Amino acid sequence: MEILVSPGPDDTASRAAEVVLAGLRRPGGHASVLGLATGSSPLGLYRELGRAVAEGRADFSTTYGVALDEYVGLPPGHPEGYRQVLLREVCGVIGLAPERLEVPDGSATDADALEAAAAAYEARIAELGGVDVQVLGIGANGHLGFNEPGSALASRTRVKRLSARTRRDNARFFTGLDDVPTHCLTQGLGTILAARRLVLVATGDAKAEAVAAALEGPLTASVPASVLQWHPDTVVCLDEAAAAGLRNRQYYDDSAAGLPGT
Repeated sequence: MEILVSPGPDDTASRAAEVVLAGLRRPGGHASVLGLATGSSPLGLYRELGRAVAEGRADFSTTYGVALDEYVGLPPGHPEGYRQVLLREVCGVIGLAPERLEVPDGSATDADALEAAAAAYEARIAELGGVDVQVLGIGANGHLGFNEPGSALASRTRVKRLSARTRRDNARFFTGLDDVPTHCLTQGLGTILAARRLVLVATGDAKAEAVAAALEGPLTASVPASVLQWHPDTVVCLDEAAAAGLRNRQYYDDSAAGLPGT
């Protein structure tokens, strides 16, 4: 696990974009697959990727985008449904074709249909050859995707109930708490771990406690993001505020400096 701390959110976004681009340089001429997180944390990263496109340093025209999760029960086209969010915040920013955006189908309310949608999403990710780089944020309670505390560490895409804290945190995107869905379809922690590279972006002091628990605490279902410790190619991009709770900060900075003379 590599932990990169930058002075502020803008520097963090720029550094994270370079880490993502390096991970997407997949040999063999295959179309790259970029795993997409929603929320405020990755927005600067997506803007930096858009800048790279504008400067001719990146091209996402043949890339597939794979969403981490989707709410259950929102009507098609709802502005806070994650398909619509990603169309606005990613496709329109980095030039990802809308027809290459894959999002779990949370439109059903029947349990059997939702289980079938989850299985179909797992199959689609496998059909694409897996995710090359998965962008991640972290919830204040340590959730990853919508894998709330208590999620099985080897879980696959499935229906999950959102915690009360997550619903309160997300109420700012809706007209009120009562309008926030209670359930979602989310990639499981096992699904996330199958990506070739994980890139977590976290900024601000509100994330410091969760970041420290995930990176330096025990591997536990109580802190789902602690599975980052288990992946062979995890890169964590933080600003100073989000890194404030890390005990081993000096070592991370020394490691990021690289070998002498390089």
